[in-house]
Amino acid sequence: MSKITSIHLDVLKEIGNIGAAHAATALSDLLGKKIDMRVPKVEMVNFNDMMDLAGGPETVVVGIFLRIEGDAEGSMFFILPIEQANRFIKRLINDDSFDFHDNPVSELGLSAMQEMGNILSGSYLSALSDFTGLKIYPTVPGLSVDMFGAIISIGLIEISQVSDNVIVINTSIFEDEHEDSEEVRGHFFLLPDPESFKAIFKALGIA
Repeated sequence: MSKITSIHLDVLKEIGNIGAAHAATALSDLLGKKIDMRVPKVEMVNFNDMMDLAGGPETVVVGIFLRIEGDAEGSMFFILPIEQANRFIKRLINDDSFDFHDNPVSELGLSAMQEMGNILSGSYLSALSDFTGLKIYPTVPGLSVDMFGAIISIGLIEISQVSDNVIVINTSIFEDEHEDSEEVRGHFFLLPDPESFKAIFKALGIA
C-alpha cells in the first residue's frame, strides 16, 4: 500500500469517472431525470482520516457494503450522510415523508437505496473489469443504517493486518439540468485484499 503513487490514483480516478458515467445513465433512467455523476478526487488515506471524512466513527450514515470477488478480491463500501441519503431517496420514490430515522424504515425506500448501491458499485466494478481485463464481480450488496465505525469495521478486519490505508473515491451526484441543484456527496471506500493490488496494477501495466 505504501507504494501506491499519484499515477495509480489517477488511473483509479479515470476508471471511476467512466464508471460514474455509466451509473449516471442508469440513475437517469431510474429517476426519469438527467443525472450527472463525477469522481472529483481519488485519494489514499489512513484509518483515522477515513473516519473524519465520514464525520467521525459515531456519525450515523447509510452504508452499502459488498465483497469483490473473482481475479481481484476485497471489500467496497458506499457511504452517504443520512440526510443526503434521505433527500435522494425521497426524490427517487416520490415520497417526502420518507426518513431513514424512522423505525421501521419504509421497505420501498430501503429497496431504492439498495438498487442505487447496485447501480453505483456495479458500474464502477464493470469499468475496473473492462480496463484490467480481470474478472471482477460484486456480491449482493448489504444495506445498513448505523454508526460509520460499526459499518466500516467489517472491511477493516482483513486489511488492518497488513496496512492502515484505504482508497477513497469521492463521488458527486446532481441533476445536470439544474445549475442550483444540490449535490449528493458520498464516498466509496475501496479496500482490496493485499494481493489484489498487485493483480489490478499489473493488469493496468503499472508496476
